[in-house]
This record gives sequence, C-alpha cells and structure tokens, in this order.
Amino acid sequence: MESATAVVADLVGAITPVDDLEQEHIEQTLSWLARTDDIYRRIPPAIPSPHLVAYVVLVDPGERGVYLGRHRKSGLHLPMGGHVEIGEHPLAAARREAVEELGVEVFFDVVGERPFLLTVTPTVGPSGGHVDTSLWYVARGCRLRDFDLDPTEFDGGRWWGLDPCGLPDTDPHLPRFIRKLDSFLQPATT
Repeated sequence: MESATAVVADLVGAITPVDDLEQEHIEQTLSWLARTDDIYRRIPPAIPSPHLVAYVVLVDPGERGVYLGRHRKSGLHLPMGGHVEIGEHPLAAARREAVEELGVEVFFDVVGERPFLLTVTPTVGPSGGHVDTSLWYVARGCRLRDFDLDPTEFDGGRWWGLDPCGLPDTDPHLPRFIRKLDSFLQPATT
C-alpha cells in the first residue's frame, strides 16, 4: 500500500460510525484501499470508479444551520467539495475546495480536522455514473454570512436549518450527517 493510500486508510479506520450503513461503508472502503492504490480520479468524470471525494460541510452549530449550494450539474443542494487530487491529503483537498467554491479559508474546529462521516455513493451521469467515496469534513460557519459561490459550480447557495425534514433535494446521506452531528453536539448528561 502506497503511503498516501495508507494515510487515507488510517483516516477511514479512525471514523466512529453513526449507524450500520456507515460501518458497512467503512468496511467496504478499507477493503477497497487494501486492494488498490488507484484511488484518485484521473480522467473526469468517472475513472477510476470508485475514487475519493472531500466534502466541506459548513455548519453554524450555535444557530443550527448548514450552508448548501445549488450544484449546477446535479441540480441538488450540496455541501462544497470535490475530488481529491492525486497524492493530496483529503484535508488539504477540503481546504482547497472551500477556497475554490466558497472563496474563503475555513476552520475545522467544530469536530476537529479529521473526517466526520464516510459515505460510498453511486452517482448518475452522462457517462453512466460512478462511485464516490466521500470523506465529510465539518467547517465552522456563521449563519449571518452569505457567500459568492463559484458560479461555474453553483447557482447560488443559502443556509438551511439542521432539521432533516426541512432540507431541499440533497445528497442522500446529508440527513445521516445531521443526525451524527446532533449526537456529537449534544451535551453529555450526567
């Protein structure tokens, strides 16, 4: 296993799953990483499949909000993010994507600088689709702030409440992310 792949395997192995599906995704990803070092997208949009993606979920934990952009290609309201470049650390990819798509540097101080959620998602598209293995990072935002999103990627964006029932059409795993985030943000009872 190449060192870059080993770093990703360590990150994935350290994730505490929120549910059986995330546990399944972790096991599936660790098995994939053990079989190959070809984990970065080389030829857009889909080669190889699967490949790594880093999501940057901008969250205002105090005001209970999540910022989503209306993604032009998918038509969904999504967190910022994109493909991890060859040899790039996933956190570096998350930082890069935040600057490219939000236009600002972000701080990963809500849950830390490690991926918070892992998902394995089949996509659809003109090439027949592919599989994204996505590492979800949590960045701190302020619900009072708006962003001029990259117009080549997004047709605007807005803050949404952290109520899974009130979300727009989005990534199918975002409600699970919110549930996991809520469990993390809840104060421990004694």
